[in-house]
Amino acid sequence: MHKNDVIVVTGAAGFIGSYLAGYLNHLGFDQLVLVDDFSVSQKAANLENKKYIDKVDRELFFEWQQSHPDFIKYVFHLGARTDTTEMDYAVHKKWNLDYSKRIWELCAENHLPLVYASSAATYGNGEYGYTDDHDIVSKLQPLNPYGVSKNEFDIWALKQLSAPPFWAGLKFFNVFGPNEYHKGRMASVIFHAWHQIKEKGSVRLFRSHNPDYNDGEQIRDFIYVKDVVDVCVWLMEHQPANGLYNTGTGKARTFKDLVKAIFNTMHLPENIEYIDTPIDIRDKYQYFTQANMNKLRNAGYNRPFYSLESAVEEYVSQYLELEKHF
Repeated sequence: MHKNDVIVVTGAAGFIGSYLAGYLNHLGFDQLVLVDDFSVSQKAANLENKKYIDKVDRELFFEWQQSHPDFIKYVFHLGARTDTTEMDYAVHKKWNLDYSKRIWELCAENHLPLVYASSAATYGNGEYGYTDDHDIVSKLQPLNPYGVSKNEFDIWALKQLSAPPFWAGLKFFNVFGPNEYHKGRMASVIFHAWHQIKEKGSVRLFRSHNPDYNDGEQIRDFIYVKDVVDVCVWLMEHQPANGLYNTGTGKARTFKDLVKAIFNTMHLPENIEYIDTPIDIRDKYQYFTQANMNKLRNAGYNRPFYSLESAVEEYVSQYLELEKHF
């Protein structure tokens, strides 16, 4: 990637997409084309101070590309409907499957490298483990329509004979960090916990409804958004083998650990209360996720990931407390 290459980022007003745009700017790339639905006013702050050459509505992007042939050099496709509580599959199919197929075909026809967002939600209850092995993709049983749509695209991508010259689908685990302010219920536990502690001095966590886990000891692979975008850019620059790559830390931590890190950063005593997991998500709730990171490591990515404590400290003290975006 050269500094004057034109790079497309879809989902550019969203959480990870806007952070990636800022990170690319930070690395000296400012020939960006940002694609999204820019009508959502809560996302506007995510684009402040970003350098780019064009903003294109997601509905008009394919038309725009036809009038700018040979212009784009790389595509990061992070745009998606990410609401795991949206149960209408048609919504997820439109944006996460059909739109992604069109992005893929555009990249294949124009020989553009593609990095796209898949999701750890594809793993469901983890019956087949959390290994980014292509052999298990068609067997996976995601727990919600969002996860199904992401997995359906992975299945489709793996079957294509016509493909981008390089492609990687990243199975993002539990991502948190700056620029998720607009996400409401879908924002990270760190975001919600910090707000609860600011307001009440205490935090509420879901009670365990699984006898194998104590309250607060549900386990997730939490990854800082800064690490996620670093992986995105590294893959685009190094272009190892095509395929799916887990994007987590490989070290799962409990919700209790996470909340403790927030209280410590805020210099407050721990104060946790437990509430029942809402009925609408209770039977779709993952009690354990942990990325197997061997494939990415074997591909040559050897940078250390932020620890949960250091990431929480940076996010809380440098962004949430200051109401700052990246």
